[in-house]
Amino acid sequence: MPNLLETWRVEAYNTAKQSENKMHDDAVARRFGFAGGLVPGVDVFAYMMHVPVARWGRDFLARGLVEARFIKPVYDGEVADVDATEHNGLLTIEVFSRTELCATGTASLPAAAPAVSLGDYVEVPAIAERKPVSPSTFEVGKWLGTAPRRWAGQAASDYLADIRETDPIFVREGLGHPGLIQRVMNRVLVDNTILGPWIHVGSRMQLLSTARIGDEIVARAKVSANYEKKGHRFVEFDALVVANGTTPIARCQHIAIYQPREQAAA
Repeated sequence: MPNLLETWRVEAYNTAKQSENKMHDDAVARRFGFAGGLVPGVDVFAYMMHVPVARWGRDFLARGLVEARFIKPVYDGEVADVDATEHNGLLTIEVFSRTELCATGTASLPAAAPAVSLGDYVEVPAIAERKPVSPSTFEVGKWLGTAPRRWAGQAASDYLADIRETDPIFVREGLGHPGLIQRVMNRVLVDNTILGPWIHVGSRMQLLSTARIGDEIVARAKVSANYEKKGHRFVEFDALVVANGTTPIARCQHIAIYQPREQAAA
């Protein structure tokens, strides 16, 4: 029988009000039909990951599989309820805010992390001089890199506070939260082109190794798809996220609307 887990309740926080992506700015987001600036999808993803971490602990951080799709916005200061049901080893996760279904996903704990070869993912630096996004920016098959990112000390503590994470495992064991991997995936876009307002719409992440506070993290990303749908322009990446130049910590598929139809028509 399905087992309903305890709801994880979060007061959502828009960490990106001052970011380059103005979809997180109240005034700009309203021009696109939203009620205000969007809480970043990568942070909603982080809210969702509280549930499998609470269920499986360090094992999940070492080899868990999680995916999510973002359906409607979560807004700053609003309550987000993360509900989960477990059945046959699979967690089905839903995020509700303002009584609306805002995100859906699943999480599971494979018996072992799949083998991944660093050599299958080409290491390239982020673009030295970013230019405005164009069709060639995300040409299918193209390899993209990110500037190294590191969260340690106060930055690591601030991140946990920003995503409302209270599970003691991260501080107690000096572990990096997997939501940071999602932030690095967003940098595949931001570090390589100048974008207008854009939206992260979904991700799949297979964790491969436990990240530690202070690891230097980069993504080695290949453009796997670039297409138009309902006037929006989408990009998809297949990426290996690597710590300290040697340790694969996650394989990620990341989907974003890099040019909303309102922007594309402008």
